[in-house]
Amino acid sequence: MIRLFAAVEIPPEIAAGLERRQQGLPGARWHDAEALHLTLRFFGDVSEDIAAEIDQALAAIGFPAFELTLAGVGAFGEGGDVRAVWAGVEPSPALDELHQRCEAVARRVGLPPPDKRTYRPHVTLAYLRRPDPDRVAAWIANHNLLRSPAFPVGWFGLYSSWLSKDGSRYELEREYPLTGTR
Repeated sequence: MIRLFAAVEIPPEIAAGLERRQQGLPGARWHDAEALHLTLRFFGDVSEDIAAEIDQALAAIGFPAFELTLAGVGAFGEGGDVRAVWAGVEPSPALDELHQRCEAVARRVGLPPPDKRTYRPHVTLAYLRRPDPDRVAAWIANHNLLRSPAFPVGWFGLYSSWLSKDGSRYELEREYPLTGTR
């Protein structure tokens, strides 16, 4: 079994700007700049056969390159149950469509639908454990005007995720260039 997800990599210059914001929350497990990504679809633990089918289907997507802009920050959870802080993404019909195509791949290979939550594109900056809600609120207030320069998305990738006591480690397995048409 291999744990897989499709994602857009955050370019180093954009990741460096996010990394400068990674402070002020005691106990946060901040993501390294090279681990920052925007998940398109989490496939979960799949067999090698299903992984090969996912790879083949993602390679056939054929989608044009587009631009993204990160905008705003937020948190998942409420009060003492905040689990993560993230950077948001400015609305992008192209990103939404690429997400839908990755979702269609999951259906085609027989994976169950994701939970009922609406897809909310974001870049997870840190995972939190029992944070002080006032500190989280202050961090969000201090960084909520985040706005990155627009950056090109010329490819997306299939990543493996390896869990450890120190968190997850991600490895790029395949790249899929965005050169098609809609």
